[in-house]
Amino acid sequence: MAGAGSASDGGTLDRVVERPRRLLQQVRRTLRTEEDGEPTLAVALLAAAVSAAVLSPVVWLLLRAAEVGPTEAIDLLASGNTLTVLTNSVALVAAVTVASVVLGVPLAVVTVQTDLPFRRFWTVAVALPLVVPSYVGAFAFVSAFGPRGVLSDALTPVAFQLPQVAGVGGDSVVLLSEFPTIYGFGGATLVLTAFVYPYVFLTTRASLLSFDTAQLEAARTLDTGYWEAFRRIVLPQIAPGVTAGALLVALYTLSDFGTPAIMHFDTFTRTIFVELNTFARSHATLLSLQLLGVTAVILALESRIGPGEADGYGSRSSTESVIELGYWVVPVTLSLVGVVIVTLGVPVGILGLWLVRSGPGYAAGGLAFEWQFGLNSAMLAAAAAVVTTLAALPIAYYAGRSSSRLGELIERPTYVGYAMPGVVLGLALVFFGTRYAPGLYQTLPLLIFAYVVRFLPQAVGATRSSVMGVDRALIGAARTLGESPSRAFRRVTLPLIAPGLVAGAALVFLTTMKELPATLILQPSGFTTLVSYIWRVQEAGYYGQAALPALVLVAISSVSMLLLLRGENTEL
Repeated sequence: MAGAGSASDGGTLDRVVERPRRLLQQVRRTLRTEEDGEPTLAVALLAAAVSAAVLSPVVWLLLRAAEVGPTEAIDLLASGNTLTVLTNSVALVAAVTVASVVLGVPLAVVTVQTDLPFRRFWTVAVALPLVVPSYVGAFAFVSAFGPRGVLSDALTPVAFQLPQVAGVGGDSVVLLSEFPTIYGFGGATLVLTAFVYPYVFLTTRASLLSFDTAQLEAARTLDTGYWEAFRRIVLPQIAPGVTAGALLVALYTLSDFGTPAIMHFDTFTRTIFVELNTFARSHATLLSLQLLGVTAVILALESRIGPGEADGYGSRSSTESVIELGYWVVPVTLSLVGVVIVTLGVPVGILGLWLVRSGPGYAAGGLAFEWQFGLNSAMLAAAAAVVTTLAALPIAYYAGRSSSRLGELIERPTYVGYAMPGVVLGLALVFFGTRYAPGLYQTLPLLIFAYVVRFLPQAVGATRSSVMGVDRALIGAARTLGESPSRAFRRVTLPLIAPGLVAGAALVFLTTMKELPATLILQPSGFTTLVSYIWRVQEAGYYGQAALPALVLVAISSVSMLLLLRGENTEL
């Protein structure tokens, strides 16, 4: 009995010792392994750390807001001007987003699922407006269609016959002696739509390329018309791409400063900039917080109307078209020509005209253009693209693989920086640098961090879509064959999501090349980029001197767009 008791006591002791050991092993497996395709805790912690770093400028903004007295804050929030700015901003975001979806989705369908001739050419042509900075496009449109503009002067003699107004007798007509103004809400909507609709086009096109056209062909064999099949089969599956593009358009419109300023349309960004120039920084801070509140509302709406997680993409789209245009090929082609003329022909043509009119002396004086400015811009954008892509990887991987609510909670905050105006972000980081990290103030690392905060969602969105397309069974198979989590990720997951990483890096490079306010505020002294030079000469009224660097900026940015489109594994 005694021996049995001793054996029993020994077994109890072994169990007491073994239990914490097994618990420790379980913790280690949680940290180091990946079960059933679920990301590890280490990935979650890294993603959360990056997300928190992106939100840090909001903290500095709140610290600045805390210095404003409550009476002053209430007076500003209750003023009629604040309500006007809010209404204008929301209306502009809604108009540009709807217009971009209406334009971008049909263009994506035409270039993917039809027998349109030269589809590859049209794909590149309708995507290239994304490389034109909106402020450069706004200047070009004002120069073309503004008072005494090149095209408005040519079109003014044309008589527009208007229908008879009710209650007015006679059969007289009204002749417009002046071309309609380009300024205001209409001009801002036109310009922004012309240069941001490619976001919707590219994300929708990516979804269509991942769509199995066999489903659509099967529906067609059941005597279902294309539009009915598109509505019931295609649209629900490409909705994530459409929603992602629409979200990027909405956030870009809300944060854009150059176009509303040039079009004389009061939005949050223009008003904040005016307040900053008058040194009313407390007002600018409070308006910035209001803008972030509108951003939060947009993100909340997008999370409600956007579809849930996709079931996975088992196959890719066939390269064969499923729609025969027939006699519709002529109007469709003419429509594409019209889009390209408005979005590319006008700005590039005006820039060329500025360059010709400037004459041989465009590079004279203190505003001389140097090619080093272009090299500075390219190197800075490349560094920002690499850092942003690396920062986006853990967030995109965790959000795309995790089945918990935490993945969404980690991903959502990254969009705040994208919606924050560059001028507000720049001032928040100046406040941080001057008070807490003087060694980083006016340095390239702080400027690159600003770019990461601004453009991280672009890399996250592109990478997350690729992560969601990776079959979990492939990862499980690699694990059962004895591969470690890191080797399984490097040999299986990374090659499959590489196109998404490249696409995200290309988008970041592209938008970094065009970023203006943050660059002006945070760039080191004596470090001049293309955008800072362009803005300086445009402010001085030397449009001819802005033409060459603007064309260089467009050309360099076009390279990233071509790389993005080249990543599509399809024959057009």
